[in-house]
Amino acid sequence: MGNFIDFFKPKGLGFHLVLAAVITIVLILLFSWGTRIYTRHGNEIEMPTFIGQDADVLLKDSLSKDFIIVVSDYVYDKEHEAGTILTQNPLPNEKVKRGRKVYLTVASSVPPKVKMPALKDVSRRQAEIMLEAIGLKLTNVINKPSPYEDVVLEQLYKGRAIAPGTEISMGESITLVVGKDIEELPVAGDSLSASETITADNL
Repeated sequence: MGNFIDFFKPKGLGFHLVLAAVITIVLILLFSWGTRIYTRHGNEIEMPTFIGQDADVLLKDSLSKDFIIVVSDYVYDKEHEAGTILTQNPLPNEKVKRGRKVYLTVASSVPPKVKMPALKDVSRRQAEIMLEAIGLKLTNVINKPSPYEDVVLEQLYKGRAIAPGTEISMGESITLVVGKDIEELPVAGDSLSASETITADNL
């Protein structure tokens, strides 16, 4: 019994073993507690919906103080007013920690630039598809006597010829001069003359 008591005396081996175990346990608890504070464990909140709001207003709103708001991209969208939030990441209703960065895509009022395609010598239908694919509009077609039926002879922008590769704003209107069989063109006295412009709505 005496040897057992001596084993746990301050100078005994047992005392140092117990002391080391206690210190280890305390360190583990402190580390766990510190980690929970650092990672804000249990401090998650539901991500609100920012989509549809004005980005400038949100940045000044007290609600945004729970997060770090970052505008990551601007996208031209004619359906929304400039400054409107289109998308967000993280998504609405996700569980996130306070102080999380929220990346926003915001509508821009400035349309992007696109390069005018080469439409000469392609069919009118193909030219229309090519224009639509890059966000340009075919608004007028001018018929011109030519042995090349329904083939694009010229491409015009604001009444002037536009060279392929020229940068213009998305959404702009383009006019095509298209070949038409001479025999099928209206003769004098008919409702249309060979130089008359036909709107896309009447095609």
